[in-house]
Amino acid sequence: MRAAATLLRRAPRWARSVFIQVEKTPNPFSLKFLPSQPVKLGAETSSGFHFTKGDAEAAKSPLARRLFTVDHVTGLFVAQDFITVSKDDAGAWSTIKPHVFSHLMDFFAEGVDAVSASDESTPKDTEILDSDSEVVAMIKELIEVRIRPAVQEDGGDIFYRGFDEGTGLVQVELAGSCVGCPSSASTLTNGVENMLMHYVEEVRGIEDVTPSDDADDFKLSFDPPDSPHLSV
Repeated sequence: MRAAATLLRRAPRWARSVFIQVEKTPNPFSLKFLPSQPVKLGAETSSGFHFTKGDAEAAKSPLARRLFTVDHVTGLFVAQDFITVSKDDAGAWSTIKPHVFSHLMDFFAEGVDAVSASDESTPKDTEILDSDSEVVAMIKELIEVRIRPAVQEDGGDIFYRGFDEGTGLVQVELAGSCVGCPSSASTLTNGVENMLMHYVEEVRGIEDVTPSDDADDFKLSFDPPDSPHLSV
């Protein structure tokens, strides 16, 4: 459900004004901010990154450095057309949101990249490689085309982390609003697992490998495809 909270502030004469909307997510500890212009990402091979406060990788993001100065902000997921901000249970959105809006408006007014460019080229998690089996290729395609759009619609993301041919388990990792979300377990079982098992008979289930403290390396994400609905 799209919240009514929006902000329009006059930018400097050399910058475009930015209109920002905020959406609630299924996770009460995360909000999704949607700017009226694309978020600039310096890394050419990705369209989004996930950062956790205290991670060394957060230093690669000027936007993360700004937002992590806000009290109680603990996580950030930056995509080309939205930014998900996560907080701890001690913070109140009524206090946090004005500071987030202010930092976002200043950031867009400056016109800099949200993530610094990197010389490293990292393949995306769902890129089909020559070494992939037909089963793995099908799993990756389903995650990219059918599953990821629905998860990103709620301000999060899901990453393919492996497939065990012996057990039939697909390893996935969650990011953004999905981390710590009360409904994430249900989404994984009723949505992701059911879809993968429906289309790929070799799949017997899924395994969530998301670190409990979410203090992992920054993760690659991708452009949300057109259809945001997760259905079999």
